[in-house]
Amino acid sequence: MNPGPGLRWLDALGPQKIRPGLARTRALLAALGNPQASFRTLLVGGTNGKGSAASAAASILEAAGLRVGLTTSPHLVRVTERVRLCGRDVSEAQLDSALRLVAAVSGEDALRPTYFEALVVAACELFRRARVSVGVVEVGIGGRLDATNVLDPEVSVVTNVEEDHLETLGPSLADVAREKAGIFRRGQPALTAATGEGLGVLRTEAGRAGARLLEISPSPAWDDVSPLPGAHQRANLALAVAAARAFAPLDDVTVRRGIAAIRWPGRLQTVRRPGLRTLLVDGAHNPAGAAALAAHLDAAGLSGRIDLVFGVLGDKAFGEMFAPLASRARHVVLVAPASPRAIPADALATRLGRTDLLRATSLADAISGLEGSGGDAPILVAGSLVLAGEALALVEPREP
Repeated sequence: MNPGPGLRWLDALGPQKIRPGLARTRALLAALGNPQASFRTLLVGGTNGKGSAASAAASILEAAGLRVGLTTSPHLVRVTERVRLCGRDVSEAQLDSALRLVAAVSGEDALRPTYFEALVVAACELFRRARVSVGVVEVGIGGRLDATNVLDPEVSVVTNVEEDHLETLGPSLADVAREKAGIFRRGQPALTAATGEGLGVLRTEAGRAGARLLEISPSPAWDDVSPLPGAHQRANLALAVAAARAFAPLDDVTVRRGIAAIRWPGRLQTVRRPGLRTLLVDGAHNPAGAAALAAHLDAAGLSGRIDLVFGVLGDKAFGEMFAPLASRARHVVLVAPASPRAIPADALATRLGRTDLLRATSLADAISGLEGSGGDAPILVAGSLVLAGEALALVEPREP
């Protein structure tokens, strides 16, 4: 199927650098009659886990019978993954139609939206068309100047605060926390599972904003029904449950049904391939994500047994990400994700000081080269959400 004019316009916006600011998004929404006013908003930010928490909250609210819209980023295989209506990805036709409308009211040059901004506005329009009652919206980067912050959330969530995107949000962890606290609203609940220095800053910023900060502890209460592996998901699920309960009275039976129905690919996802080695696909793309993945490998008895395919983008702390994963792998193959921001495999080997490592020209070649290495443990693909998307596209081919 050939993409429609709206999707072609979106692609023409190109992979742009982050352009913080709310003016473009506000202007586009105003030109469309402010579709964001037609639904209640749950806004979910944080360094890691914000997509998991958003997806979980949406699933729980759907189990309660609400009409829910969900928008997340980035997508792994298809751009339509970024917007879900009542638990289903939008169709290409639906997204194209909304994007055509966004294109029609967009300006040029400084008023031209970024790829992300255009999709945020399109999601709001699609939520209005679908008559959703609650829109669950994942923050892109940061919070204060992220396009999603034009919305008026009844509940804000900051899952945690770690060092990532320091070139935009930093330079310090406290700076990152202040940017993320920018989604808090006066008189409204703000939920977090953050700890340490980040939590201290969130407390201060919540006081300044007049928000009611609620500190949520991780809980194992949903371990037996959650499809999201990893102990780190306990915090995300606890946040999702607390956030969902702020929108609707929910009993535990409904919560459990919603958690069991969560669909959030590319995060510790096990992909079985008949006759071939199983893949474990995880988008761990910063040191905290790599640490959570390493902890899962230890808990699952996979340390020292898995083989690792690793690739990163150039703006990441790749050394801190690589060390805990490589130390748990039998064999390592470096590969460049399919992104102009990727570090070439040879350059990555040099920068890691590990020119002894195997390199592959593509993810498919890397996986193929590890097939004969023996063992029944999976091949781990990690280091980038771009790479995770490539892995899923390889083993779950879909119509482009």
